[in-house]
Amino acid sequence: MKRVFGLLMAGVLALTGCSSSSDSGEGPDQQPLQIGIAQIVDHPSLNALRDGFIEAMTDAGYQEGEDVVYDLKNAAGDQVTLTNIGSSFADKDLVVAIATPTAITLAQALPDTPLFFAGVTDPVEAGLIDSLDAPGGLITGTSDLPPIDDQLNLIKEVSPDAASVGLLYTSGEVNSQIQAQMVADAAPALGLSVQESTVTASSEVRQGAESLNGVDAYFVGTDNTIISGVEALVAVAEERQVPLYVSDPDSIDRGAMAALAVDYHAQGVQTGEMAARYLSEGGKPGDIPAQVAQDLEISLNLQAAERMGVEIPQSVIDKAAKVVQ
Repeated sequence: MKRVFGLLMAGVLALTGCSSSSDSGEGPDQQPLQIGIAQIVDHPSLNALRDGFIEAMTDAGYQEGEDVVYDLKNAAGDQVTLTNIGSSFADKDLVVAIATPTAITLAQALPDTPLFFAGVTDPVEAGLIDSLDAPGGLITGTSDLPPIDDQLNLIKEVSPDAASVGLLYTSGEVNSQIQAQMVADAAPALGLSVQESTVTASSEVRQGAESLNGVDAYFVGTDNTIISGVEALVAVAEERQVPLYVSDPDSIDRGAMAALAVDYHAQGVQTGEMAARYLSEGGKPGDIPAQVAQDLEISLNLQAAERMGVEIPQSVIDKAAKVVQ
């Protein structure tokens, strides 16, 4: 059986001479926790979630190599690889699933393993948990549900005359499907029409962007496939002089013009703190309420704005947490 207790609990049990109902070590003989961390693709925001999680665990007293061993896996956008990663984590004490596709796959593959997700858009809609307040079972974590209304408002604040938005997303990502519907619902109230184009792989990003004709802005939600190939979308935006708005702050350094997004490193830390709480206190992960990111920041790339033919108002620049000159 897997260990489902933390080092603190193990110490208490050793001192009191009690035994746990789970397989447990005898204090000094306690073996390091085995934690698997998987992500669907490699890009800076997902890496920040991973690094934040490990940082929080370290701060909670779980020293890598002594108290815990991490098995880091990246599916490189391939579903078969992701499924195989799930199978390889069967003997882990706890797993961390970064982004919606990863969480869905690992939850299906590992129904008896404690699972903490991070960067999942809508964990309830994705079927991962019963509710945010009472997730239930062995799963909980943090959501990066984007503030679609605020993001579209940013487009209008920068370009008041904008009338149409080109939405590029991945048809196979549940998180992207959810956000596409949110955009469609929110846009009319702001006087925006929406053109959609879908892709199935990052290699299709340029083609998908080029199919969006006559739009006043490009918008990308928290879409792992698009963001992993965002440079192709940046190139089309520059060629057509159309601003690119994203939900991923790290894409600003890669040429996107503006982002209103969560701090992914902070969300990784939050997820790690939840896992450390579970390991020290026991119980089930599903007893811990899932959390939705609240701290949002504007990031701007003024060089990208110039290349895309946009002058960002000073009032927006003044509110930005990050400005690339």
